[in-house]
Amino acid sequence: MSQYFEVHPTHPQTRLTNQAAEIVRNGGIIVYPTDTTYAVGCRLLDSAGLNRIRTIRKLKPNHLLTIVCKDLSELSNYAQVDNPSYRMIRRHTPGPFTFILKATRDVPRKVASSNRGTVGLRIPDSPIAMSFLDALQEPVLSTSLVLPGEEDAMCDPQAIRERLEHQVDVIIDGGILGSEPSTLVDLVDSIPTVTRQGRGVLQTQTDG
Repeated sequence: MSQYFEVHPTHPQTRLTNQAAEIVRNGGIIVYPTDTTYAVGCRLLDSAGLNRIRTIRKLKPNHLLTIVCKDLSELSNYAQVDNPSYRMIRRHTPGPFTFILKATRDVPRKVASSNRGTVGLRIPDSPIAMSFLDALQEPVLSTSLVLPGEEDAMCDPQAIRERLEHQVDVIIDGGILGSEPSTLVDLVDSIPTVTRQGRGVLQTQTDG
């Protein structure tokens, strides 16, 4: 049975996010709130955790997975990005965007999308997610919590607990969220292309 932590959405209790990070650090799977929907994640290099997430969501091998970071300092470790793309990412993060980028060799083969060698990058504007990532001190591999047969991500933490308390290791309750996902922006060819319109509105103006 999973641990269940009720965390304040704007002033998260670090004691609880530290405990959640410790569970994930030891190989656990977490459900946590972002600035859009709830997500399910594990450590980037946790292949067993990734397999469990794929099972929970019944994901296809080419499903885009997202590396969720606390800031842009880790970007070059996981993605190939030119200067215009970097400026665009910087302009829109933290925020409700996922950027599709070409993965570097540091990204495990099982993580990168099998047909394009890409990965999603996300820096959510969420105090809870930021507190958790700060405690974990490394990125987390995530995907939205959309269960098989459903079109939208789960938004009620109590319902998540009822469905998944025996399949994940820790659930952070940050309140009821919406079901609108992040906006998906493809930057692989350096020309921003919105492939899924979500909560974020892309600003395409150039820097002055």
